[in-house]
Amino acid sequence: RIEKAFNRDEILALYLNQIPYGSNAYGIEQAAKTFFGKPANELSLAESATIAALPKATTYYSPFGTHTSELFKREQIILKQMLDEGYISEDEWQKAHDQKVEFTPGAENIEAPHFVIYVREILAHRYGENELEQGGLTVITSLDYDLQKIAEKVVKKGADANDKLGADNAALAAIDPRDGSILAMVGSRDYFDVTHNGNFNVALALRQPGSSFKPIVYAALFSKGYTPNTILYDVTTDFAQKESEEYIPKNFDGTVRGPVTIRKALAGSLNIPAVKALYLANIYTVLDYTAELGYTTLNEPSRFGLSLALGGGDVKLLEHVGAFATLANDGVRNELSPILKITKPDGSVLEERKETPGVRVFSENVARMITDVLSDNSARSYVFGENNFLTLGDIPVAAKTGTTNDSRDGWTVGYTPALAAGVWVGKNDSTPMKNAGGVRAAGPIWNEFMREALKRKPIISF
Repeated sequence: RIEKAFNRDEILALYLNQIPYGSNAYGIEQAAKTFFGKPANELSLAESATIAALPKATTYYSPFGTHTSELFKREQIILKQMLDEGYISEDEWQKAHDQKVEFTPGAENIEAPHFVIYVREILAHRYGENELEQGGLTVITSLDYDLQKIAEKVVKKGADANDKLGADNAALAAIDPRDGSILAMVGSRDYFDVTHNGNFNVALALRQPGSSFKPIVYAALFSKGYTPNTILYDVTTDFAQKESEEYIPKNFDGTVRGPVTIRKALAGSLNIPAVKALYLANIYTVLDYTAELGYTTLNEPSRFGLSLALGGGDVKLLEHVGAFATLANDGVRNELSPILKITKPDGSVLEERKETPGVRVFSENVARMITDVLSDNSARSYVFGENNFLTLGDIPVAAKTGTTNDSRDGWTVGYTPALAAGVWVGKNDSTPMKNAGGVRAAGPIWNEFMREALKRKPIISF
Protein backbone atom coordinates (compact mmCIF):
# COMPACT_ATOMS: atom_id res chain seq x y z
CA ARG A 1 0.00 0.00 0.00
CA ILE A 2 2.85 2.37 0.78
CA GLU A 3 4.49 1.68 -2.58
CA LYS A 4 1.23 2.42 -4.38
CA ALA A 5 0.80 5.73 -2.59
CA PHE A 6 4.39 7.02 -2.67
CA ASN A 7 7.41 6.85 -4.94
CA ARG A 8 10.77 5.66 -3.64
CA ASP A 9 12.13 9.12 -2.86
CA GLU A 10 9.01 9.90 -0.83
CA ILE A 11 9.28 6.60 1.07
CA LEU A 12 12.92 7.32 1.84
CA ALA A 13 11.99 10.84 3.02
CA LEU A 14 9.30 9.41 5.34
CA TYR A 15 11.80 6.89 6.68
CA LEU A 16 14.56 9.41 7.33
CA ASN A 17 12.12 11.77 9.04
CA GLN A 18 10.87 9.11 11.47
CA ILE A 19 13.73 6.84 12.46
CA PRO A 20 15.73 7.37 15.69
CA TYR A 21 19.19 8.91 15.49
CA GLY A 22 19.95 8.49 19.19
CA SER A 23 19.70 10.90 22.13
CA ASN A 24 15.90 10.95 21.74
CA ALA A 25 16.20 12.55 18.31
CA TYR A 26 13.69 11.21 15.78
CA GLY A 27 14.06 12.33 12.20
CA ILE A 28 16.74 14.32 10.39
CA GLU A 29 15.50 17.73 11.50
CA GLN A 30 15.57 16.90 15.20
CA ALA A 31 18.90 15.13 14.81
CA ALA A 32 20.41 18.22 13.17
CA LYS A 33 19.17 20.44 16.00
CA THR A 34 20.23 17.96 18.71
CA PHE A 35 23.76 17.36 17.46
CA PHE A 36 24.58 20.60 15.66
CA GLY A 37 22.13 23.16 17.02
CA LYS A 38 20.74 24.12 13.60
CA PRO A 39 18.12 22.95 11.08
CA ALA A 40 18.93 20.21 8.60
CA ASN A 41 19.01 22.53 5.58
CA GLU A 42 21.94 24.41 7.14
CA LEU A 43 24.12 21.34 7.65
CA SER A 44 27.43 21.15 5.82
CA LEU A 45 28.25 18.10 3.71
CA ALA A 46 30.53 16.74 6.45
CA GLU A 47 27.84 17.24 9.10
CA SER A 48 25.24 15.57 6.89
CA ALA A 49 27.51 12.56 6.34
CA THR A 50 28.05 12.33 10.10
CA ILE A 51 24.30 12.17 10.76
CA ALA A 52 23.92 9.65 7.94
CA ALA A 53 26.38 7.42 9.78
CA LEU A 54 24.24 7.21 12.92
CA PRO A 55 21.25 4.95 12.09
CA LYS A 56 23.38 1.79 11.83
CA ALA A 57 24.03 1.88 15.62
CA THR A 58 22.75 5.08 17.22
CA THR A 59 24.06 4.40 20.71
CA TYR A 60 27.47 3.08 19.67
CA TYR A 61 28.08 5.91 17.20
CA SER A 62 26.50 8.60 19.37
CA PRO A 63 28.25 11.99 18.99
CA PHE A 64 27.88 12.29 22.76
CA GLY A 65 29.37 8.86 23.46
CA THR A 66 32.83 7.31 23.59
CA HIS A 67 33.12 6.07 20.00
CA THR A 68 33.36 9.36 18.13
CA SER A 69 36.57 8.27 16.38
CA GLU A 70 34.68 5.31 14.90
CA LEU A 71 31.83 7.68 13.95
CA PHE A 72 34.21 9.94 12.04
CA LYS A 73 35.76 6.95 10.26
CA ARG A 74 32.27 6.00 9.10
CA GLU A 75 31.62 9.60 8.03
CA GLN A 76 34.77 9.50 5.87
CA ILE A 77 33.69 6.21 4.29
CA ILE A 78 30.34 7.78 3.38
CA LEU A 79 32.01 10.84 1.83
CA LYS A 80 34.39 8.65 -0.19
CA GLN A 81 31.47 6.54 -1.43
CA MET A 82 29.62 9.71 -2.49
CA LEU A 83 32.72 10.79 -4.41
CA ASP A 84 33.17 7.39 -6.06
CA GLU A 85 29.52 7.28 -7.15
CA GLY A 86 29.57 10.79 -8.56
CA TYR A 87 27.27 12.53 -6.06
CA ILE A 88 29.93 15.08 -5.09
CA SER A 89 32.93 16.60 -6.86
CA GLU A 90 36.58 16.20 -5.86
CA ASP A 91 36.58 19.75 -4.46
CA GLU A 92 33.42 19.11 -2.42
CA TRP A 93 34.90 15.87 -1.10
CA GLN A 94 38.18 17.53 -0.14
CA LYS A 95 36.42 20.36 1.68
CA ALA A 96 34.17 17.93 3.61
CA HIS A 97 37.11 15.61 4.27
CA ASP A 98 39.10 18.43 5.86
CA GLN A 99 36.26 19.91 7.92
CA LYS A 100 36.54 19.33 11.67
CA VAL A 101 33.02 18.38 12.71
CA GLU A 102 32.04 19.76 16.12
CA PHE A 103 28.91 18.91 18.07
CA THR A 104 26.84 20.95 20.50
CA PRO A 105 26.40 18.62 23.50
CA GLY A 106 24.77 21.43 25.48
CA ALA A 107 21.55 20.49 23.71
CA GLU A 108 21.32 17.37 25.88
CA ASN A 109 20.35 17.91 29.49
CA ILE A 110 21.78 14.83 31.20
CA GLU A 111 22.81 14.28 34.80
CA ALA A 112 25.98 12.17 35.20
CA PRO A 113 26.33 12.17 31.38
CA HIS A 114 29.37 9.90 30.95
CA PHE A 115 27.84 7.32 33.27
CA VAL A 116 24.42 7.53 31.60
CA ILE A 117 25.88 7.03 28.12
CA TYR A 118 27.99 4.13 29.41
CA VAL A 119 24.81 2.47 30.71
CA ARG A 120 22.97 3.18 27.44
CA GLU A 121 25.74 1.45 25.47
CA ILE A 122 25.45 -1.62 27.70
CA LEU A 123 21.67 -1.69 27.23
CA ALA A 124 21.94 -1.28 23.46
CA HIS A 125 24.41 -4.16 23.31
CA ARG A 126 22.21 -6.45 25.44
CA TYR A 127 18.75 -5.60 24.16
CA GLY A 128 19.21 -3.78 20.85
CA GLU A 129 18.68 -0.21 19.73
CA ASN A 130 14.90 -0.53 19.28
CA GLU A 131 14.31 -1.80 22.80
CA LEU A 132 16.54 0.91 24.21
CA GLU A 133 14.90 3.73 22.26
CA GLN A 134 11.28 2.58 22.32
CA GLY A 135 10.94 -0.22 24.90
CA GLY A 136 10.00 2.01 27.82
CA LEU A 137 12.53 0.31 30.10
CA THR A 138 12.97 1.43 33.70
CA VAL A 139 16.62 1.13 34.69
CA ILE A 140 17.87 1.40 38.26
CA THR A 141 21.62 1.97 38.38
CA SER A 142 24.32 1.75 41.03
CA LEU A 143 25.20 5.46 40.76
CA ASP A 144 25.59 7.26 44.08
CA TYR A 145 24.42 10.70 43.03
CA ASP A 146 26.03 12.48 45.99
CA LEU A 147 29.41 10.92 45.16
CA GLN A 148 28.90 11.73 41.49
CA LYS A 149 28.42 15.42 42.23
CA ILE A 150 31.53 15.42 44.45
CA ALA A 151 33.48 13.71 41.66
CA GLU A 152 32.32 16.19 39.02
CA LYS A 153 33.23 19.11 41.26
CA VAL A 154 36.75 17.95 42.18
CA VAL A 155 37.60 16.86 38.62
CA LYS A 156 36.58 20.24 37.20
CA LYS A 157 38.42 22.10 39.96
CA GLY A 158 41.53 19.96 39.58
CA ALA A 159 41.63 20.17 35.79
CA ASP A 160 41.33 23.95 35.97
CA ALA A 161 44.21 24.07 38.46
CA ASN A 162 46.31 21.72 36.30
CA ASP A 163 46.04 23.93 33.22
CA LYS A 164 49.26 25.63 34.24
CA LEU A 165 50.94 22.21 34.38
CA GLY A 166 49.88 21.40 30.83
CA ALA A 167 47.26 18.89 31.92
CA ASP A 168 43.93 20.14 30.63
CA ASN A 169 41.81 17.09 31.36
CA ALA A 170 41.02 14.62 34.14
CA ALA A 171 38.78 11.63 34.80
CA LEU A 172 37.62 9.74 37.88
CA ALA A 173 35.98 6.40 38.61
CA ALA A 174 34.77 5.11 41.99
CA ILE A 175 33.69 1.58 42.93
CA ASP A 176 32.33 -0.19 46.00
CA PRO A 177 34.85 -3.05 46.49
CA ARG A 178 32.30 -5.09 48.44
CA ASP A 179 29.94 -5.70 45.52
CA GLY A 180 31.46 -4.13 42.38
CA SER A 181 28.93 -1.29 42.15
CA ILE A 182 30.11 1.63 40.03
CA LEU A 183 29.36 4.59 42.28
CA ALA A 184 30.69 7.50 40.22
CA MET A 185 32.14 8.09 36.76
CA VAL A 186 33.47 11.35 35.39
CA GLY A 187 35.02 10.99 31.95
CA SER A 188 36.37 14.52 31.50
CA ARG A 189 36.60 17.94 33.15
CA ASP A 190 33.19 18.90 31.73
CA TYR A 191 31.02 16.79 29.44
CA PHE A 192 29.51 19.91 27.88
CA ASP A 193 32.88 21.60 27.23
CA VAL A 194 33.26 21.42 23.45
CA THR A 195 36.70 23.09 23.54
CA HIS A 196 38.20 20.21 25.52
CA ASN A 197 36.27 17.43 23.73
CA GLY A 198 34.32 16.94 26.93
CA ASN A 199 31.98 14.21 25.70
CA PHE A 200 34.93 11.81 25.30
CA ASN A 201 34.98 9.41 28.27
CA VAL A 202 38.57 8.92 29.41
CA ALA A 203 37.39 6.52 32.14
CA LEU A 204 36.83 3.97 29.35
CA ALA A 205 39.74 4.99 27.11
CA LEU A 206 43.13 3.31 26.75
CA ARG A 207 45.86 4.96 28.77
CA GLN A 208 49.19 3.73 30.16
CA PRO A 209 49.09 3.40 33.99
CA GLY A 210 52.76 4.05 34.75
CA SER A 211 53.86 2.96 38.21
CA SER A 212 50.27 2.57 39.41
CA PHE A 213 50.48 -0.90 37.80
CA LYS A 214 53.27 -2.05 40.15
CA PRO A 215 50.95 -3.35 42.93
CA ILE A 216 49.54 -5.90 40.47
CA VAL A 217 53.06 -7.13 39.64
CA TYR A 218 54.05 -7.42 43.30
CA ALA A 219 50.78 -9.17 44.17
CA ALA A 220 51.64 -11.83 41.57
CA LEU A 221 55.12 -12.10 43.11
CA PHE A 222 53.70 -12.43 46.63
CA SER A 223 51.54 -15.28 45.33
CA LYS A 224 54.80 -17.15 44.70
CA GLY A 225 55.90 -16.84 48.32
CA TYR A 226 57.77 -13.54 48.35
CA THR A 227 56.90 -11.01 51.07
CA PRO A 228 57.31 -7.28 51.78
CA ASN A 229 60.52 -8.17 53.64
CA THR A 230 62.13 -9.89 50.65
CA ILE A 231 65.30 -8.10 49.49
CA LEU A 232 65.63 -7.02 45.85
CA TYR A 233 68.77 -5.37 44.48
CA ASP A 234 68.24 -1.86 43.20
CA VAL A 235 71.33 -1.75 41.00
CA THR A 236 71.81 -0.83 37.35
CA THR A 237 70.70 -3.89 35.36
CA ASP A 238 70.40 -4.70 31.68
CA PHE A 239 67.27 -6.82 31.17
CA ALA A 240 67.78 -7.25 27.42
CA GLN A 241 66.36 -10.46 25.98
CA LYS A 242 68.83 -10.42 23.05
CA GLU A 243 72.54 -9.62 22.93
CA SER A 244 71.99 -6.98 20.25
CA GLU A 245 69.54 -5.03 22.44
CA GLU A 246 69.59 -3.36 25.80
CA TYR A 247 66.89 -2.56 28.33
CA ILE A 248 68.30 -0.64 31.29
CA PRO A 249 65.46 0.96 33.29
CA LYS A 250 66.27 3.85 35.59
CA ASN A 251 64.64 5.03 38.78
CA PHE A 252 62.72 8.31 38.79
CA ASP A 253 65.68 10.16 40.34
CA GLY A 254 68.41 8.41 38.35
CA THR A 255 70.03 6.89 41.47
CA VAL A 256 70.30 3.32 42.77
CA ARG A 257 69.96 2.22 46.41
CA GLY A 258 71.47 -1.26 46.50
CA PRO A 259 69.61 -3.94 48.51
CA VAL A 260 66.09 -2.78 49.44
CA THR A 261 63.04 -4.54 50.82
CA ILE A 262 60.02 -4.95 48.57
CA ARG A 263 58.15 -2.76 51.03
CA LYS A 264 60.57 0.09 50.41
CA ALA A 265 60.74 -0.60 46.65
CA LEU A 266 56.95 -0.61 46.15
CA ALA A 267 56.15 2.20 48.58
CA GLY A 268 58.86 4.39 47.03
CA SER A 269 57.95 3.33 43.49
CA LEU A 270 61.46 2.25 42.50
CA ASN A 271 61.58 1.11 38.87
CA ILE A 272 64.50 -1.32 38.77
CA PRO A 273 63.18 -3.62 41.55
CA ALA A 274 59.72 -3.54 39.91
CA VAL A 275 61.15 -4.89 36.65
CA LYS A 276 62.98 -7.58 38.64
CA ALA A 277 59.71 -8.41 40.38
CA LEU A 278 58.02 -8.92 37.01
CA TYR A 279 60.92 -11.10 35.85
CA LEU A 280 60.70 -13.23 39.01
CA ALA A 281 56.90 -13.45 38.92
CA ASN A 282 56.96 -14.29 35.16
CA ILE A 283 55.15 -12.03 32.75
CA TYR A 284 52.72 -14.77 31.68
CA THR A 285 51.74 -15.36 35.30
CA VAL A 286 51.12 -11.63 35.78
CA LEU A 287 48.98 -11.49 32.62
CA ASP A 288 46.97 -14.47 33.84
CA TYR A 289 46.21 -12.46 36.97
CA THR A 290 45.30 -9.34 35.00
CA ALA A 291 42.72 -11.37 33.07
CA GLU A 292 41.24 -12.63 36.34
CA LEU A 293 41.20 -9.07 37.67
CA GLY A 294 39.03 -7.93 34.76
CA TYR A 295 41.53 -6.10 32.52
CA THR A 296 40.35 -6.52 28.91
CA THR A 297 43.28 -4.76 27.23
CA LEU A 298 46.25 -6.92 28.33
CA ASN A 299 45.28 -10.09 26.52
CA GLU A 300 48.11 -10.38 24.00
CA PRO A 301 51.24 -11.54 25.86
CA SER A 302 53.44 -11.26 22.76
CA ARG A 303 52.96 -7.47 22.78
CA PHE A 304 54.53 -6.97 26.20
CA GLY A 305 58.00 -7.11 27.64
CA LEU A 306 59.37 -6.36 31.09
CA SER A 307 58.40 -2.69 30.66
CA LEU A 308 54.90 -3.88 31.61
CA ALA A 309 56.07 -3.53 35.23
CA LEU A 310 56.37 0.22 34.69
CA GLY A 311 52.94 0.55 33.10
CA GLY A 312 53.88 -0.26 29.51
CA GLY A 313 50.47 -1.72 28.66
CA ASP A 314 47.31 0.32 28.00
CA VAL A 315 44.48 -0.06 30.52
CA LYS A 316 41.10 1.53 31.16
CA LEU A 317 40.71 3.67 34.28
CA LEU A 318 37.50 1.87 35.26
CA GLU A 319 39.11 -1.58 35.01
CA HIS A 320 42.26 -0.37 36.79
CA VAL A 321 40.20 0.87 39.72
CA GLY A 322 38.36 -2.47 39.62
CA ALA A 323 41.68 -4.29 40.13
CA PHE A 324 42.48 -2.11 43.15
CA ALA A 325 38.95 -2.79 44.44
CA THR A 326 39.83 -6.51 44.38
CA LEU A 327 42.84 -5.81 46.61
CA ALA A 328 40.58 -3.77 48.91
CA ASN A 329 38.20 -6.74 49.10
CA ASP A 330 40.91 -9.09 50.40
CA GLY A 331 41.61 -10.52 46.94
CA VAL A 332 38.01 -11.31 45.93
CA ARG A 333 36.84 -9.75 42.67
CA ASN A 334 33.24 -8.68 42.18
CA GLU A 335 32.02 -8.11 38.63
CA LEU A 336 31.85 -4.39 37.90
CA SER A 337 28.29 -3.36 37.19
CA PRO A 338 26.41 -0.06 36.80
CA ILE A 339 22.98 -1.75 36.68
CA LEU A 340 20.91 -2.99 39.60
CA LYS A 341 17.56 -3.73 37.97
CA ILE A 342 15.72 -3.37 34.65
CA THR A 343 11.95 -3.66 34.32
CA LYS A 344 9.61 -3.48 31.33
CA PRO A 345 6.47 -1.31 31.23
CA ASP A 346 4.31 -4.27 32.28
CA GLY A 347 6.37 -4.68 35.44
CA SER A 348 8.23 -7.81 34.37
CA VAL A 349 11.90 -7.89 35.40
CA LEU A 350 14.41 -8.18 32.57
CA GLU A 351 17.37 -8.48 34.90
CA GLU A 352 18.21 -7.90 38.55
CA ARG A 353 21.57 -8.10 40.21
CA LYS A 354 21.89 -10.81 42.83
CA GLU A 355 24.38 -10.93 45.64
CA THR A 356 27.27 -13.25 44.73
CA PRO A 357 30.36 -14.43 46.61
CA GLY A 358 32.67 -13.04 43.94
CA VAL A 359 35.75 -14.77 42.53
CA ARG A 360 38.97 -15.13 44.49
CA VAL A 361 41.94 -13.82 42.50
CA PHE A 362 44.59 -13.39 45.21
CA SER A 363 44.77 -15.07 48.57
CA GLU A 364 43.61 -13.02 51.52
CA ASN A 365 47.20 -12.78 52.77
CA VAL A 366 48.59 -11.58 49.43
CA ALA A 367 45.96 -8.82 49.17
CA ARG A 368 46.59 -7.77 52.78
CA MET A 369 50.36 -7.58 52.27
CA ILE A 370 49.87 -5.26 49.28
CA THR A 371 47.41 -3.16 51.29
CA ASP A 372 49.84 -3.01 54.20
CA VAL A 373 52.59 -1.63 51.96
CA LEU A 374 50.36 0.84 50.10
CA SER A 375 49.00 2.21 53.40
CA ASP A 376 52.45 2.53 55.01
CA ASN A 377 53.12 6.25 54.84
CA SER A 378 56.46 5.98 56.64
CA ALA A 379 57.71 3.48 54.03
CA ARG A 380 57.17 5.95 51.18
CA SER A 381 58.21 9.09 53.02
CA TYR A 382 61.81 8.87 51.75
CA VAL A 383 60.39 9.69 48.31
CA PHE A 384 57.04 11.44 48.89
CA GLY A 385 57.69 13.08 52.27
CA GLU A 386 55.53 12.59 55.36
CA ASN A 387 52.91 15.08 54.19
CA ASN A 388 51.56 13.91 50.84
CA PHE A 389 48.29 13.46 48.98
CA LEU A 390 48.17 9.69 49.63
CA THR A 391 46.97 9.99 53.23
CA LEU A 392 43.55 10.91 54.60
CA GLY A 393 44.25 11.90 58.19
CA ASP A 394 42.76 9.32 60.56
CA ILE A 395 41.18 7.30 57.76
CA PRO A 396 43.21 4.18 56.85
CA VAL A 397 43.81 4.21 53.09
CA ALA A 398 46.05 2.43 50.59
CA ALA A 399 47.19 4.34 47.50
CA LYS A 400 49.61 4.35 44.58
CA THR A 401 50.58 6.98 42.04
CA GLY A 402 51.83 6.57 38.50
CA THR A 403 53.33 8.71 35.76
CA THR A 404 54.34 7.51 32.32
CA ASN A 405 57.94 8.09 31.22
CA ASP A 406 56.86 10.69 28.66
CA SER A 407 54.57 12.45 31.18
CA ARG A 408 51.50 11.89 29.02
CA ASP A 409 49.53 10.24 31.81
CA GLY A 410 49.35 10.84 35.56
CA TRP A 411 47.46 8.59 38.00
CA THR A 412 46.50 8.22 41.62
CA VAL A 413 44.52 5.12 42.59
CA GLY A 414 43.63 4.03 46.10
CA TYR A 415 41.09 2.46 48.40
CA THR A 416 39.56 1.92 51.79
CA PRO A 417 37.62 -1.28 52.55
CA ALA A 418 34.42 0.47 51.37
CA LEU A 419 35.58 2.71 48.51
CA ALA A 420 38.07 2.39 45.65
CA ALA A 421 38.73 5.38 43.41
CA GLY A 422 41.16 6.35 40.71
CA VAL A 423 42.04 9.60 38.96
CA TRP A 424 43.72 10.06 35.60
CA VAL A 425 45.12 13.40 34.41
CA GLY A 426 46.66 14.41 31.11
CA LYS A 427 45.92 16.06 27.79
CA ASN A 428 43.28 14.98 25.30
CA ASP A 429 45.77 15.10 22.44
CA SER A 430 48.26 12.92 24.42
CA THR A 431 51.01 15.52 24.34
CA PRO A 432 53.28 15.53 27.43
CA MET A 433 52.40 17.49 30.54
CA LYS A 434 54.78 20.09 31.96
CA ASN A 435 56.41 19.07 35.21
CA ALA A 436 53.30 17.19 36.30
CA GLY A 437 52.31 13.63 37.04
CA GLY A 438 50.49 11.31 39.38
CA VAL A 439 51.54 12.94 42.63
CA ARG A 440 51.30 16.59 41.73
CA ALA A 441 48.38 16.63 39.26
CA ALA A 442 46.21 13.58 40.06
CA GLY A 443 46.95 13.34 43.80
CA PRO A 444 45.08 16.48 44.91
CA ILE A 445 41.96 15.50 42.94
CA TRP A 446 41.95 11.97 44.35
CA ASN A 447 42.62 13.18 47.89
CA GLU A 448 39.82 15.76 47.86
CA PHE A 449 37.35 13.25 46.42
CA MET A 450 38.17 10.61 49.04
CA ARG A 451 37.98 13.08 51.91
CA GLU A 452 34.64 14.48 50.73
CA ALA A 453 33.22 11.02 49.97
CA LEU A 454 34.19 9.58 53.36
CA LYS A 455 33.27 12.63 55.41
CA ARG A 456 30.91 11.73 58.26
CA LYS A 457 31.15 8.03 57.32
CA PRO A 458 32.27 5.49 59.92
CA ILE A 459 36.01 4.74 59.76
CA ILE A 460 36.64 1.15 58.65
CA SER A 461 40.07 -0.37 59.29
CA PHE A 462 41.79 -2.82 56.98
